[in-house]
Amino acid sequence: MCTVCGCGAGEVKIEGGAHEHTHVHEDGTVHTHSHGHEHEHAHSHDAAGLTGAHAHPHTHADGTTHVHEHVHQGEHDHDHGHEHSHDHHHHEHAVGGDLDYGTGPARAHVPGMSQARMVQIEQDILSKNNTYAAANRVWFDERGIFALNLVSSPGSGKTTLLCKTIELLKNKVAINVVEGDQQTANDAERIRATGVPALQINTGKGCHLDGHMVGHAMQRLQPKDGSLFLIENVGNLVCPAAFDLGEHHKVAILSVTEGEDKPLKYPDMFAAADVMLLNKVDLLPYLSFDADLAEANARRVNPHLAIFRVSATSGDGLSAWLDWIEAGLEAQRARHGESIDALKARIAELERQLAAR
Repeated sequence: MCTVCGCGAGEVKIEGGAHEHTHVHEDGTVHTHSHGHEHEHAHSHDAAGLTGAHAHPHTHADGTTHVHEHVHQGEHDHDHGHEHSHDHHHHEHAVGGDLDYGTGPARAHVPGMSQARMVQIEQDILSKNNTYAAANRVWFDERGIFALNLVSSPGSGKTTLLCKTIELLKNKVAINVVEGDQQTANDAERIRATGVPALQINTGKGCHLDGHMVGHAMQRLQPKDGSLFLIENVGNLVCPAAFDLGEHHKVAILSVTEGEDKPLKYPDMFAAADVMLLNKVDLLPYLSFDADLAEANARRVNPHLAIFRVSATSGDGLSAWLDWIEAGLEAQRARHGESIDALKARIAELERQLAAR
């Protein structure tokens, strides 16, 4: 939904005084202006407005509202001194089935906006975000940094699990953390207590981090080459699924205190993830949660999902999770080394050609 409505515009605050102001124009383009940073972004935009637009909403007995827009351009040569009479009628709808607003090309609903318009706006927003995300990924790859985007609903134990992961890895690898929340720096303070650098991003009314925010965080934190970069996204299983941050993998966290059908209810997130951590497994003896069913549901959405059952409290499953991270780090460093070797070989070849002239 936020790919269409532009939620959180002008609400973002990055620790250290940086503010971002996002403007969504009527043509669907999105521009984000940052203030208080050491670098500037230049934007040019041309917003075309509609003249004389007005809407007539009709509310039906079942609570649904339909808005019909009328747009008038130019001069009107008729007399407005008479009254307009509109025969608004209400339709009685029998309760005979569920309402599904996730159908249609946009797979969402905004009152008074067509599906085609919603798709256009979403494409504009995500295209701009993907440009930032691609730049972030290149920046990580050039430095051999392994980046993970941790996503979940609120209360899944994401921050506790992240702290435990850091405690077990911090003596092996340099780690930097970006924390995303609507308000407070509570989670960033918890991360800093482990001894690693963390930067808080408050999104205000926004429900997810985006590539532009993470790009600023990277510049602030300046992670070391070959390090681990962890992003804890805003607690939300919907909007973060659509926004690439430049990470190498999305890691979805599902706790056993939630429902086994959560992957089916929020399929976009589990489809976008490469890894699922089934967290708080130490509580399984006290719950009716079916862990096998939860995994089966997740694999119905994403057959290629790697799944680890873990507990930050008991330590169950953490060794397999840490092994997966370390393997990712080694692979990223190897790719970085190959890039450097290829560059050196190219330079040597150019020097040989110059010497032969």
